[in-house]
Amino acid sequence: MDYVLHYADEWVLDSVWARLVPAASFPSLCEMGKAHLLNGTAESTLFPTTCARAGQIVSALPRDNIVRQTVSLYVITYIGIVLLYFSCAYMSYHLFFNKALMKHPRFLKNQVRLEIESSLRAFPWLDLLTVPWFVLDVRGYSRMYDNVSDYGWAYLLFSIPLFLVFTDTLIYWVHRTEHHPALYKHVHKPHHRWIVPTPFASHAFHPIDGYAQSLPYHIFPMIFPMHKLLFLGMFGFVNLWSIMIHDSDMICNTGWERIINGPAHHTLHHLYFTCNYGQYFTTCDRLAGSFREPTAEDDPLVEASAKAQ
Repeated sequence: MDYVLHYADEWVLDSVWARLVPAASFPSLCEMGKAHLLNGTAESTLFPTTCARAGQIVSALPRDNIVRQTVSLYVITYIGIVLLYFSCAYMSYHLFFNKALMKHPRFLKNQVRLEIESSLRAFPWLDLLTVPWFVLDVRGYSRMYDNVSDYGWAYLLFSIPLFLVFTDTLIYWVHRTEHHPALYKHVHKPHHRWIVPTPFASHAFHPIDGYAQSLPYHIFPMIFPMHKLLFLGMFGFVNLWSIMIHDSDMICNTGWERIINGPAHHTLHHLYFTCNYGQYFTTCDRLAGSFREPTAEDDPLVEASAKAQ
């Protein structure tokens, strides 16, 4: 996230922070920042600490100030997830979601609006829980790296399936644990309100639920080296995948159903609750006995069409 924060500072946030906390009004903070730089404790060369720039009004809070970083990352993350959610869920809803499913007897009245409202209530709290991980990354506490040459192209390519397998395995067990009766009604039940989900249900969950299932993404770069730009790409991908598997599309008989956990599998999870807990792959479900292969007979469109007749 330091790349994102750096360019946000360059293009927008330096100006915003200069107006919110101007150096001229808070000279003591500015002197603290200079002393911090002279002591050689600045975490990254991406974040110059100096309060003086020729011809510019600058902030008393330097770029590497942890309060400034935390607030900036919170705002960036919130704007990012809201834009991604509405743009991608909107496209998936209009391009792929079969509106005939809205005739299903278990499709709620005003469900799309309710899914969006639930997501918007979750985002601020989910963002608050997530930002500390981004702060740790920006301040150099993760194993993310800048240069491909540090580990080579072979490792960079290998880290993609490693990331997917690692996170899929942990998410499976987090998700399955959330279905335990002691936790389900308190944490995961709000997401299962949507028996026949639309793409807008992808982020319509209790904040603790969403955070718990996102933890593997943040744990991975604390254990394994990962290129920073690749992590950003994968983080975007997992959010897109979450939206995609909630479009209730029951594509079957492609040959991939026993390997890839797609929309059909997750549709069955919402319908029956006790199967297909995985995120990308079916491996954990098959090994743990919770796999249910999608069939045309399982398609909720069958029941929706019957009701409409």
